Amino acid sequence: MTIFRPALFLFLLLTLITGGLYPLVTTLLGQGLFPAQANGSLILEDNQIRGSRLIGQAFSAPGYFYSRPSATADAPYNPQASGGSNLAGSNPALDEAIAARIAALRAANPQANPHVPVELVTASASGLDYSLSPAAVAWQIPRVAAARNLSAAQVAELVAKHTHKPLLSFTGEPGVNIVELNLALDAYKDTPK
Repeated sequence: MTIFRPALFLFLLLTLITGGLYPLVTTLLGQGLFPAQANGSLILEDNQIRGSRLIGQAFSAPGYFYSRPSATADAPYNPQASGGSNLAGSNPALDEAIAARIAALRAANPQANPHVPVELVTASASGLDYSLSPAAVAWQIPRVAAARNLSAAQVAELVAKHTHKPLLSFTGEPGVNIVELNLALDAYKDTPK
Protein backbone atom coordinates (compact mmCIF):
# COMPACT_ATOMS: atom_id res chain seq x y z
CA MET A 1 0.00 0.00 0.00
CA THR A 2 2.91 2.36 0.66
CA ILE A 3 4.04 1.96 -2.96
CA PHE A 4 0.52 2.13 -4.41
CA ARG A 5 -0.42 5.49 -2.84
CA PRO A 6 2.49 7.55 -4.34
CA ALA A 7 2.01 5.86 -7.71
CA LEU A 8 -1.70 6.70 -7.72
CA PHE A 9 -0.96 10.29 -6.66
CA LEU A 10 1.65 10.67 -9.40
CA PHE A 11 -0.73 9.15 -11.96
CA LEU A 12 -3.51 11.58 -11.00
CA LEU A 13 -1.13 14.57 -10.96
CA LEU A 14 0.30 13.79 -14.40
CA THR A 15 -3.19 13.12 -15.78
CA LEU A 16 -4.30 16.53 -14.52
CA ILE A 17 -1.25 18.27 -15.98
CA THR A 18 -1.08 16.52 -19.36
CA GLY A 19 -4.80 15.91 -19.84
CA GLY A 20 -6.17 19.17 -18.45
CA LEU A 21 -3.74 21.96 -17.66
CA TYR A 22 -1.46 21.65 -20.71
CA PRO A 23 -4.31 21.52 -23.29
CA LEU A 24 -6.02 24.44 -21.56
CA VAL A 25 -2.88 26.59 -21.60
CA THR A 26 -2.05 25.80 -25.23
CA THR A 27 -5.67 26.47 -26.29
CA LEU A 28 -5.70 29.82 -24.49
CA LEU A 29 -2.35 30.80 -25.97
CA GLY A 30 -3.44 29.77 -29.47
CA GLN A 31 -6.73 31.66 -29.21
CA GLY A 32 -4.99 34.73 -27.78
CA LEU A 33 -1.95 34.91 -30.06
CA PHE A 34 -3.14 33.21 -33.27
CA PRO A 35 -6.96 33.16 -33.30
CA ALA A 36 -7.39 32.72 -37.07
CA GLN A 37 -4.96 29.81 -37.25
CA ALA A 38 -6.27 28.20 -34.06
CA ASN A 39 -9.77 28.20 -35.56
CA GLY A 40 -8.80 26.53 -38.84
CA SER A 41 -7.65 29.48 -41.01
CA LEU A 42 -11.21 29.86 -42.25
CA ILE A 43 -12.09 32.03 -45.23
CA LEU A 44 -15.15 34.13 -44.42
CA GLU A 45 -17.27 36.06 -46.92
CA ASP A 46 -20.38 37.88 -45.74
CA ASN A 47 -20.15 36.02 -42.41
CA GLN A 48 -20.29 32.67 -44.21
CA ILE A 49 -17.49 30.13 -44.20
CA ARG A 50 -16.30 29.54 -47.76
CA GLY A 51 -13.44 27.20 -46.91
CA SER A 52 -10.09 27.01 -45.21
CA ARG A 53 -6.78 28.46 -46.37
CA LEU A 54 -5.20 25.11 -45.48
CA ILE A 55 -7.53 22.57 -47.14
CA GLY A 56 -8.16 22.30 -50.86
CA GLN A 57 -11.54 22.02 -52.52
CA ALA A 58 -12.71 20.22 -55.62
CA PHE A 59 -13.38 22.62 -58.51
CA SER A 60 -14.66 21.23 -61.79
CA ALA A 61 -16.35 24.13 -63.64
CA PRO A 62 -14.34 25.52 -66.58
CA GLY A 63 -14.19 29.01 -65.04
CA TYR A 64 -12.24 27.79 -62.04
CA PHE A 65 -8.69 26.62 -61.54
CA TYR A 66 -8.60 22.92 -60.76
CA SER A 67 -6.91 21.78 -57.57
CA ARG A 68 -4.52 18.89 -57.19
CA PRO A 69 -6.43 15.58 -57.18
CA SER A 70 -7.49 14.30 -53.78
CA ALA A 71 -7.42 10.64 -52.78
CA THR A 72 -9.29 11.01 -49.49
CA ALA A 73 -12.00 8.52 -48.66
CA ASP A 74 -15.73 9.22 -49.07
CA ALA A 75 -15.32 12.63 -50.74
CA PRO A 76 -12.47 14.73 -52.15
CA TYR A 77 -10.60 16.88 -49.62
CA ASN A 78 -12.24 15.20 -46.64
CA PRO A 79 -10.05 16.27 -43.69
CA GLN A 80 -11.42 13.46 -41.53
CA ALA A 81 -10.11 10.86 -43.97
CA SER A 82 -6.80 12.42 -44.94
CA GLY A 83 -4.47 10.11 -46.79
CA GLY A 84 -3.09 9.13 -50.15
CA SER A 85 -4.22 6.42 -52.51
CA ASN A 86 -1.38 4.16 -51.30
CA LEU A 87 -0.94 2.87 -54.86
CA ALA A 88 2.64 1.96 -55.69
CA GLY A 89 4.30 3.49 -58.73
CA SER A 90 4.23 0.03 -60.31
CA ASN A 91 0.47 -0.44 -59.76
CA PRO A 92 -1.49 -0.50 -63.06
CA ALA A 93 -4.46 1.17 -61.32
CA LEU A 94 -2.29 4.25 -60.70
CA ASP A 95 -1.25 4.35 -64.36
CA GLU A 96 -4.91 4.10 -65.41
CA ALA A 97 -5.98 6.87 -63.02
CA ILE A 98 -3.21 9.17 -64.24
CA ALA A 99 -4.00 8.44 -67.89
CA ALA A 100 -7.68 9.22 -67.28
CA ARG A 101 -6.79 12.48 -65.51
CA ILE A 102 -4.45 13.51 -68.33
CA ALA A 103 -7.12 12.80 -70.95
CA ALA A 104 -9.73 14.78 -68.98
CA LEU A 105 -7.39 17.73 -68.50
CA ARG A 106 -6.37 17.79 -72.16
CA ALA A 107 -10.03 17.67 -73.20
CA ALA A 108 -10.88 20.55 -70.85
CA ASN A 109 -7.78 22.53 -71.89
CA PRO A 110 -7.34 21.89 -75.64
CA GLN A 111 -5.44 25.15 -76.15
CA ALA A 112 -2.87 24.35 -73.44
CA ASN A 113 0.48 22.64 -73.84
CA PRO A 114 -0.07 18.86 -74.21
CA HIS A 115 2.46 18.25 -71.41
CA VAL A 116 0.20 18.32 -68.35
CA PRO A 117 1.97 19.34 -65.11
CA VAL A 118 2.48 16.28 -62.94
CA GLU A 119 0.85 17.82 -59.86
CA LEU A 120 -2.45 18.14 -61.74
CA VAL A 121 -2.64 14.36 -62.22
CA THR A 122 -1.12 12.96 -59.01
CA ALA A 123 -2.63 13.17 -55.54
CA SER A 124 -0.55 14.19 -52.54
CA ALA A 125 0.12 12.04 -49.50
CA SER A 126 -2.48 13.94 -47.46
CA GLY A 127 -5.04 14.40 -50.23
CA LEU A 128 -5.73 17.90 -48.87
CA ASP A 129 -3.34 20.11 -50.86
CA TYR A 130 -4.62 23.65 -51.17
CA SER A 131 -1.94 25.06 -53.46
CA LEU A 132 -0.28 24.43 -56.80
CA SER A 133 2.91 25.67 -58.34
CA PRO A 134 2.66 28.80 -60.49
CA ALA A 135 3.49 26.62 -63.54
CA ALA A 136 0.52 24.29 -62.92
CA VAL A 137 -1.76 27.29 -62.49
CA ALA A 138 -0.37 29.01 -65.62
CA TRP A 139 -1.15 25.85 -67.63
CA GLN A 140 -4.85 26.39 -66.80
CA ILE A 141 -5.03 30.13 -67.56
CA PRO A 142 -6.30 29.84 -71.19
CA ARG A 143 -9.30 27.71 -70.14
CA VAL A 144 -10.23 29.92 -67.18
CA ALA A 145 -9.82 33.13 -69.19
CA ALA A 146 -12.02 31.85 -72.02
CA ALA A 147 -14.72 30.58 -69.63
CA ARG A 148 -14.84 33.91 -67.79
CA ASN A 149 -14.57 36.06 -70.91
CA LEU A 150 -11.34 37.63 -69.66
CA SER A 151 -8.00 38.05 -71.34
CA ALA A 152 -5.20 35.68 -70.39
CA ALA A 153 -3.24 38.73 -69.17
CA GLN A 154 -6.02 39.68 -66.74
CA VAL A 155 -6.14 36.18 -65.30
CA ALA A 156 -2.33 35.97 -65.17
CA GLU A 157 -2.27 39.24 -63.22
CA LEU A 158 -4.75 37.81 -60.72
CA VAL A 159 -2.62 34.66 -60.42
CA ALA A 160 0.49 36.77 -59.78
CA LYS A 161 -1.33 38.63 -56.98
CA HIS A 162 -2.19 35.32 -55.32
CA THR A 163 1.22 33.69 -55.68
CA HIS A 164 2.82 33.29 -52.27
CA LYS A 165 6.59 33.30 -52.17
CA PRO A 166 8.58 31.77 -49.31
CA LEU A 167 10.25 34.12 -46.85
CA LEU A 168 13.66 32.88 -47.99
CA SER A 169 14.24 31.32 -51.41
CA PHE A 170 15.84 28.17 -49.99
CA THR A 171 12.95 27.45 -47.60
CA GLY A 172 10.44 26.39 -50.24
CA GLU A 173 8.85 27.00 -53.58
CA PRO A 174 6.29 29.64 -54.57
CA GLY A 175 2.70 28.45 -54.49
CA VAL A 176 -0.79 29.60 -55.40
CA ASN A 177 -3.66 28.95 -53.00
CA ILE A 178 -6.36 27.62 -55.36
CA VAL A 179 -9.29 28.25 -53.01
CA GLU A 180 -8.31 31.89 -52.50
CA LEU A 181 -7.60 32.36 -56.22
CA ASN A 182 -10.99 30.97 -57.25
CA LEU A 183 -12.76 33.15 -54.69
CA ALA A 184 -10.86 36.16 -56.07
CA LEU A 185 -11.99 35.19 -59.57
CA ASP A 186 -15.59 35.20 -58.37
CA ALA A 187 -15.09 38.68 -56.93
CA TYR A 188 -13.28 39.97 -60.01
CA LYS A 189 -15.23 42.52 -62.02
CA ASP A 190 -15.46 41.55 -65.68
CA THR A 191 -13.82 44.24 -67.74
CA PRO A 192 -13.62 44.46 -71.52
CA LYS A 193 -10.68 42.71 -73.12
